[in-house]
Formats: sequence, structure tokens, C-alpha cells
Amino acid sequence: MTPLPYAPGHPTMTRPMLLTDLLGISLPIIQAPMAGVQSSALAIAAGRAGALGSLPCATLTPAQLRGELQSLGSAGLPSYNVNFFCHRPPEPSARVEQAWRASLAPAYAEFGIDPAEVPAGAGRVPFDATAAELLAEFRPPVVSFHFGLPDPDLLATVKSWGAVVMSSATTVDEARWLEAHGADVVIAQGLEAGGHRGMFLTDDPVQDLTTQLGTFALLPQVVRAVRCPVVAAGGIADAAGVAAALALGAAGVQVGTAYLLCPEATTSAVHRAALQSPAAAHTALTNLFTGRPARGIVNRFMREHGPLSPLTPAFPLATAALAPLRAKAEGQASGDYSPMWAGQNVSGCRAVPAADVTRALAAGSSAPDTVRG
Repeated sequence: MTPLPYAPGHPTMTRPMLLTDLLGISLPIIQAPMAGVQSSALAIAAGRAGALGSLPCATLTPAQLRGELQSLGSAGLPSYNVNFFCHRPPEPSARVEQAWRASLAPAYAEFGIDPAEVPAGAGRVPFDATAAELLAEFRPPVVSFHFGLPDPDLLATVKSWGAVVMSSATTVDEARWLEAHGADVVIAQGLEAGGHRGMFLTDDPVQDLTTQLGTFALLPQVVRAVRCPVVAAGGIADAAGVAAALALGAAGVQVGTAYLLCPEATTSAVHRAALQSPAAAHTALTNLFTGRPARGIVNRFMREHGPLSPLTPAFPLATAALAPLRAKAEGQASGDYSPMWAGQNVSGCRAVPAADVTRALAAGSSAPDTVRG
């Protein structure tokens, strides 16, 4: 796929542009990348409806990533986004891991699991040279990041083929940092958003949750603080939410939760059931499943252990010890130990095709803002 005609720094970029022009799409809507509940199929469906379809890549092996990139490249989309994490892998601690598994001992016993047979593992890997080299073969038009940006040399590789770079900010300081370090688009992630918080300018994400703002408090502050286009994310589930975000200066919106029940999503049966039950009205930020704060539907595990626990190993080391518990519970049609990510507003989450969700959101985007600068 050739570079977009109007990329940041492009010699012909001499006029204000619509975000749709910048990203190569027809609607100012981004389908949020959601690891664990989607493959390229959802991204393709949203992309064909005019949104920017996104593929989460943090849990993919190189072989899986290659296969998904091939699917995206052959789908005939005008544009698409691939998303990666930029966390710094922590040093494993035997003491911390032992304490974490000791806290899970009653659950292991309940399900007949031998904790000695549960392997350790990271579960998610940050963007690295291997991923950058693979992307260079496919030249995706848009690359987004969570937890900051990759090292400058890796970022330079991504920009070498003209890709537009996006990343999430949960504070004004993070937005300024992203713009100063090479982000072309800042995604203002409000506290309502489902999944992982994109926090990165902090040594203690759990303690620093007090710095987090709701979408419509954060958005106008970020818009005033940076010159690059700002995309609103968190709690936006219908046309009215899209219109409100655009009215506050957003150049577009990113939506995830509203797509979770789409047939093109790979959302598990227990997750789908929870989203369509009264339980979906109660979400919370928890570090139990991965070690970083993320918003999901409150379940038994969150009630009994947190939702925020000082025993949780650093991201992403908490995941491995929970895997057999999740598998056993889901085998019994229970989501008691599953991370059922969801935002605070599930009102737009319906079991309809992704194209229908996209068109419903688009009804609020009749007058999209333009990219400033």
C-alpha cells in the first residue's frame, strides 16, 4: 500500500485537512484495537464501512502478525491501523510471583489446579525491531501505540514509509509529550474507556489513577495544549456522543465497546453474556488481570481480590498465573476469572454487524473538525 497523499511533513500538506484525509478514511471514526476480542475481521468490516479499522498486535506472534497483515493488505481497504504496546518489560521477581500465586491458592484448589504446573510468561510483548522489520514489508498506513511511543530508532522506521503515528494520552502532560516525541495524532483516552489505561508518564499507574479525567473533561484541555489533531476516546457509544466530542474540538472519535457484540468480533461467550446482562452496568479499573489498570465488568475475581491489589506482579507478568483459572471457569460457562473489558457506556453495544455500528456512529459526524496547523 502506498503512503497516504497527505501525511505529516508531506511537501503538499499546506492546508488544513480533515482527519479523514489524514488517515485515508471517509468517516472520522476509529474502531479501537481490542486485544483478545478481535482479529483482522472486525478491522476489515469497520474499514469497509468507512471507519479506520484497527488490529491489536500486542499478543500476536510474528507468524500471526504476518497472517493478519496479509489479510488486511488483501482486503482492499483505503487505510487501516495496527496497534502495539510500548511498555518496558519488568524484571521478574520470584518473591512477588510467589506472593501472587499464594493469593490464588484457594482458587487453584477449587478447580483442582496444581500451581507448580502453571508456567510463567509475559503474555504481551512491546513493539520491537522484529515487529518493525515485519511492518516494513507491509507498510501499514497508520500505526498506533499504547503506553507512550517506541524508541526513536523504531519510530523512525515506522515513519520511513509515511505511516501516520497515533498514541494514547490520559493526561495533558502525556499529550504534550507525545506531540513533542513524534506522534501525529493524539488519542485523548478518558477514564470511561474500556481496556487498559494508556498511562505512561508515571512510576506507579495504580497510585496515579487520581490524575485521570473523564473524556469530556480531558478532551478540551488536550485540544488546547497541542497542535496536532486530537481523537476522543472513552464513553462514546452513539451519534450524540460523537457529535459532543466533535463540538469540543475533537477531530474524530475512537470507539471500542460498541463493537464488542458484533458478529465479526471474537468476544467470548461469557463476555458476550455479561455485556447483555445487568452486570455490564458495573465496571471498574483493575490491575488484577495484567498488572496495569484496565476497565472491565466487575466479576467474582475482582470482588474478592481487589479490584486493585498490591500483590499483582508488574505488567504484564500477572497474566500467566490466571490463565488456567480463566480456562477452567470459562469451561463451566463462567466469566469469574476472565478479563471482560468494557467501557462505562455499553448503551451502544448491540449484536449487529460492525457496518451497522459504524453507520450509527457516523450520524453524529456531519460536521467533522479539521486538523489544525
